[in-house]
Amino acid sequence: MKRKAYQVAFRATLIVMMVAFLSSIFFVNANLSFAAASKKKSSVDIRTSAVEYTEAQIKQLQNELDITKDQEQLWINLTQVMRGNAKDMDAFFTKARAENAKNMNSVDRMKFQGQITEIQLDQLKKLIPPFEAFYSSLSDEQKKDTDTIFRTGKYGKHKRK
Repeated sequence: MKRKAYQVAFRATLIVMMVAFLSSIFFVNANLSFAAASKKKSSVDIRTSAVEYTEAQIKQLQNELDITKDQEQLWINLTQVMRGNAKDMDAFFTKARAENAKNMNSVDRMKFQGQITEIQLDQLKKLIPPFEAFYSSLSDEQKKDTDTIFRTGKYGKHKRK
């Protein structure tokens, strides 16, 4: 009985960690301010869009994982979903900006945050199958690197001592 409970708890923890990691990687700036920054941007207040952020993450992951030709199509499938999710998130924030989210009351803001969470969950559900296929094609060393990135959020194989 304890073993079964442990297995369920382990799987649930793994899923929560994946959600947290993917959210932090792809949606770290997923608040209204990054997409709805005012037209007058100071050099300090410049924010990136979800698309720009995702492109940077894709390049960084690709450099870290040394993707082979056999893995290339699976990688392309994964990055297409990542890019589509980022475009959808930018479109959502553009719409929110048009609806003047600055005038939201506290209840509206909570509902808005709930919408963001639902969108992120839907996007994660779309992302898991191509990620799972890509991950299963990785070598043991690539899996180790990927697991480290997911566990720590840090890149760079040779930076740790």
